[in-house]
Amino acid sequence: MKKISALFIALFLLSGGQAFAAGDAAVATLSQSMDTIWVMIAAFLVFFMHAGFAMVETGFTRSKNALNILMKNLLTMSIGAVLYFIIGYGIMFGTSSGGFIGTNGFFLLGQSENIGFFVFQAVFAATCATIISGAVAERMKLISYIAVTIAMVAIVYPVVGHWIWGGGWLSELGFTDFAGSTVVHLTGAIGAVVAVSFLGGRIGKYSNGKVNVIQGHNIPLGALGVFILWFGWFGFNAGSTLSASDALIPIIVATTLLSASGGVIGSALYSYIRYKQIDASLTLNGALAGLVGITAGTASVSPIGAIFIGLIAGVILIEAVQLIDRRVKLDDPVGAIAVHGVCGVWGTVAVGLFAVEGGLFYGGGAALLLVQAIGVLAVIAWTSVTLGTFLFIYTRFSSIRVSREEEIQGLDFAEHGSTAYELRGGILNNNESPSTGSPFGHGLVDRLNGLEKPKVDRKAEVGG
Repeated sequence: MKKISALFIALFLLSGGQAFAAGDAAVATLSQSMDTIWVMIAAFLVFFMHAGFAMVETGFTRSKNALNILMKNLLTMSIGAVLYFIIGYGIMFGTSSGGFIGTNGFFLLGQSENIGFFVFQAVFAATCATIISGAVAERMKLISYIAVTIAMVAIVYPVVGHWIWGGGWLSELGFTDFAGSTVVHLTGAIGAVVAVSFLGGRIGKYSNGKVNVIQGHNIPLGALGVFILWFGWFGFNAGSTLSASDALIPIIVATTLLSASGGVIGSALYSYIRYKQIDASLTLNGALAGLVGITAGTASVSPIGAIFIGLIAGVILIEAVQLIDRRVKLDDPVGAIAVHGVCGVWGTVAVGLFAVEGGLFYGGGAALLLVQAIGVLAVIAWTSVTLGTFLFIYTRFSSIRVSREEEIQGLDFAEHGSTAYELRGGILNNNESPSTGSPFGHGLVDRLNGLEKPKVDRKAEVGG
């Protein structure tokens, strides 16, 4: 009897152990599925940010270039995704060669288990490239912009990403950039600096020793873009945890919200102090300044620290716009260099000051601050030298800027043969538009069908 009882107990314990093992496996599978869903949702939010970039850039520039900007943003996302699949992902996350560059994983070969991670990173890569779009707006040839996008997504950005996120030399130093103040934003902004330096300013921007303001045509559209970007940024930052169960997600969402709010308040107050009015475009960009500023340290700082980072970013933004526009004379229609570049530097350095663990203000000394500064300088040097060399060679064979006539006419006509808006009501004699002075009509359909409307016999309409 005792032997039978012992046998039953053994069978029970064995079945119980198997049940527990099966339960653990089910929990692990469910956790993995939730992580995948979380990363995909975050990727969708970051993808949607490209709509925000398109709206900001379109609203802050002139109507005659709106269609061109929309096409650049659409092409950036599409070309960026394919290039990142072919080469960018491998350089960024492949096996490291000397901490400088990845050497495998091209075409995602051997990376089938990381396909979701690839999608998330691909929309980041396109974000870096599209920063340049706004800075070069209204005067760069579309084919030249595409060439710059290829250089950024295929070479410049992945190498920076490998250094910091792919196990490269900066990550080994302890450089901290949780979601991309440097990797994405500063890299894109330095690319913009280089491209604008080769392009020069728009016609009429700098004349007779004066800096002239060229107004955007639709600030409400730009405001919509800012809100879309702010919304997508929650996925940009919180999604970088790569885990749905990460306890840091609430703090990341909170610091993202508070820093963006601080950026708005800081830019609004400072613009009022300086100009006696709250400037709308600067305040809108203040939200983006706060978001860029918190991106590096969003998981490392406290909510109070996030507010201060945002407030300071909002003030820095206004001074940076003035410096870049009036002193350095880099014509950046949307303020991308100030927002993503200067505030990207600030956000990266701010980690060394405000990080709860290791930050200078929390008793951590200057070690982290020094590492952050080294990382910033290294990324600036790599991006400027690499893209600068590329554009120097490129401009030996072809101009990257449209002609004077095309720029005055607007890139919508010059590059796409159409416009973003219906302007039929403003047509002058000989089919000349008052807004563009162009004799070419208002689009391919108009040019094919003609602008002349058939005359209507009014007498026939009323019965003679």
